[in-house]
Amino acid sequence: MSGEGNLEAPTRHPLNWRDPSFHDEHALEQELERVFDICHGCRRCFSLCQAFPTLFDAIDASASGELDGVDKRVYWKVVDHCYLCDMCYMTKCPYVPPHPWNLDFPHLMLRAKAVRSRRGESSFRDRMLTATDTVGAIAGIPVVAQFVNAANASKLGRKLLDKLLHVHPEAPLPEYHSSSARARLRRQLGRTPATATPASTPETTGRVVLFTTCYGNRNEPDLATDLAAVFTHNGIGLTLAEREHCCGMPKLELGDLDAVARLKEQNIPQLLRLVEQGYDIVAPIPSCVLMFKQELPLMFPEDAAVQRVRAHSFDPFEYLMLRHQAGLLRTDFKARLGRVSYHVPCHLRVQNIGLKTRDVLRLVPDTTVDVIERCSGHDGSYAVKSEFRAASMKIAQPVIARVAAGNADYYSSDCPMAGHQIRSGLGGQAREPTPPLQLLRIAYGI
Repeated sequence: MSGEGNLEAPTRHPLNWRDPSFHDEHALEQELERVFDICHGCRRCFSLCQAFPTLFDAIDASASGELDGVDKRVYWKVVDHCYLCDMCYMTKCPYVPPHPWNLDFPHLMLRAKAVRSRRGESSFRDRMLTATDTVGAIAGIPVVAQFVNAANASKLGRKLLDKLLHVHPEAPLPEYHSSSARARLRRQLGRTPATATPASTPETTGRVVLFTTCYGNRNEPDLATDLAAVFTHNGIGLTLAEREHCCGMPKLELGDLDAVARLKEQNIPQLLRLVEQGYDIVAPIPSCVLMFKQELPLMFPEDAAVQRVRAHSFDPFEYLMLRHQAGLLRTDFKARLGRVSYHVPCHLRVQNIGLKTRDVLRLVPDTTVDVIERCSGHDGSYAVKSEFRAASMKIAQPVIARVAAGNADYYSSDCPMAGHQIRSGLGGQAREPTPPLQLLRIAYGI
């Protein structure tokens, strides 16, 4: 068996999560030891996140200087620091399949999280943070939304959150809106005059179902309404699914794969019906797009409906650039954007579609885009947890420094949570980030 790095394109194997051996704790420990030992001998991923330094520091501090001298409890600290961004798999590891060592670090960490979840060891805090549908529905009640937002904005409220749920008092928390994106979009689309049948391209139908996402629906509804405005301006037909549930990414990151499966059974039939009616699917959050493009297809490789939905799921700027390449994107921009510091989220990078947001924004006259391809350290709920806040800010520091030094007219990220993480590191009176779809809407003057 060769230890030389693999030069072929990575091949992702399906997640064999329904095999009983997947949750076998002895088999898991053996695989953790095998993979951790390979990582120890390589160490190329030391700078990506806190998972690898946690492992390497423990090995270096052990009596033997090897993995056999490390307390097994450290293994779970490594698991805790992995937020499944996939960047080690996609950009660093030379031993991913088809290499015979078949190393998939993120899937191994997901397996460990799943074992722990199956044992019932997920904390109340973690279960609550990942129950996005339930929390959004409750916090979106008009009076409740005002109370939650006021509590989250007060020092006393944040101290209580830290004490009761270990949510860091300086971590940015999203606001909740009683007027949801889906409610706003129903009104917005209802007022939009009917247009001719949208032109299709070999890759796009020109008709889109907008998956608003939990976050986009209740926390930042402007993400969805900005997307709708830009797509409508470009003659793209829009609709909403009759019902929409969490994509499953928060539960995936917790390792609750049974919950992911239940959400899949709620979302996929709805989306498949629309795909069969000639619609494509877009969502304003990269993690949700990735869920339909990669995570669900890897969990359910034999499910034809999941694979069909995958084939019709797009990042918004990926979709717009495909339309532009077919000569169907409007370039009647009314305003320049100047200099934009643009952060590329990990869950967008691993889609392997290139820098489509940058490419579309560059179409705006008198606009330059400074691309920052580093992790923001937010990573789902990781950055809001008290025990991980310092590590998340350490990871984010290179991005924050680039934004601060850039002194751009705007700074932006496709992931709104990453944008707020950057804002929290800028300090002082730093302005808020401007999401890319809002930038495009500003440029169009709509």
